[in-house]
Amino acid sequence: MGKSRFLSHPFTFALAFVCASVAWLGHQINAALFNYQTKTGLILGATAFSKQETVFFDQLLAGFDDLLVFGRNVSLFQADPIVLERSQGLAFWRPVPYVSVSVDGPAGTDISANFGDMTQLSVPIALGYDKSVPWTMTSNDLNDKQQRERKLQSAMQRLATDINVACANVAALQGTLIVKRTVAASGFDDLAAADSLMIEQGLVGDTPRRVAVLHARDYNSMASVLAKPATSANPKVNTAYENAFVGRIAGFDTFKSDYTYRLTAAAGVTVTVTSANQRWVPKATSTAGTGEIQNVDNRYQTLPITVTSGTVKVGDKFTIAGVNAVHHISKVDTGQPKTFTITAIVTGAGGTGTVQISPPIIAADSSPTQPELEYKNVTATPGAGAAITFLNTVSGNVMPFWDERAIELLPGRNGIDEDLQSAGAGYMRGTTELGVDVVMYKFFDINTKKYKYRCDTRFGVGMTNPEMCGVALFSQT
Repeated sequence: MGKSRFLSHPFTFALAFVCASVAWLGHQINAALFNYQTKTGLILGATAFSKQETVFFDQLLAGFDDLLVFGRNVSLFQADPIVLERSQGLAFWRPVPYVSVSVDGPAGTDISANFGDMTQLSVPIALGYDKSVPWTMTSNDLNDKQQRERKLQSAMQRLATDINVACANVAALQGTLIVKRTVAASGFDDLAAADSLMIEQGLVGDTPRRVAVLHARDYNSMASVLAKPATSANPKVNTAYENAFVGRIAGFDTFKSDYTYRLTAAAGVTVTVTSANQRWVPKATSTAGTGEIQNVDNRYQTLPITVTSGTVKVGDKFTIAGVNAVHHISKVDTGQPKTFTITAIVTGAGGTGTVQISPPIIAADSSPTQPELEYKNVTATPGAGAAITFLNTVSGNVMPFWDERAIELLPGRNGIDEDLQSAGAGYMRGTTELGVDVVMYKFFDINTKKYKYRCDTRFGVGMTNPEMCGVALFSQT
């Protein structure tokens, strides 16, 4: 009897120890799981999001890309956010396609003098936009949860609009292929003119897609022309009449937009090139006096101009007397004036001074380097006093059109402190199909019983090749 009592004590102690250990471990696992679910919004903690909030956020995120009329029709460049944050100016340098020149080389001919180094040009694209929609709500406001949902919906709509507007403005202000139309938007002839302009300069070939976006009024004007006669059995005519749908025309996928850039009429009068020899010599890098080597952006050059009256502005489209466009591959004169865009005012405040233009004038007409021969885009450099003729003579909405490769959308990312909950805040984040990162933050101020909300997104839009993008101007004189 005594022996069995003696043996039972160790067993009881061991059993109690095991039970206590299991209970302690269970509490730890439960606490860890609760903290994880709170941080991820799966459990409504003091500063987390409810399951209903999370589901609604996901629903809005799923429809975010559908609002991006422009964003869905440009190239997408995904960059490592860590590498991007550490890069100079938050910029990546993107390569420009090579252009080659040929020489006559029959058997027995020495072409040793024609061997030269390759020049790889590149252009920068950076995160230039940080957009946020902030608002506050009181605890009384939140009695009607629908108000918060409607506000969140409008916030997402605004962020999508910001991306659309950024893409539209880049296309309108930096595109250099200009189609001037003296009539209102009419349909095939408008897009056919853009198609001819691109083809004669060698800007098709292996292109994946070409896109044109029209303001709603111009798009419906095209549909109106296409829909006549309304009784036609042509399926394209029927859809134009029933849905104001234009579709694919002259090799362009067309889209209707509530916004395109409105370019005002040029105001500079009797504008000329101030001095001769205004040419650009392409090069991949430049070396500073300190020995530092940097990439060179070959999309722009400065041009001295003389303005008799009025002022010029960013976005003005023009031609220069005696400067024709050439086919980018064959280098043959197209017989058409090269079109340019003013991209910045350097000196003179729009009067006599210096402006930045795109594309640069690469004529290869004076002891040309190999890069000049390869990237030649015009027949000649302008002479001193060469007349500048502006194309945007009447204010109006432009129709941007582009090769899909010409514009890139660079989705960014907002860094998050995972300990936000301990500071009285919470967040939800999501990434759309296009890779656009959207973050929603929430913070409660116990002093005022107010909730602060904000929705953020971060992105960049870059024109990688201005000579593969342009605008059509309607109803010009």
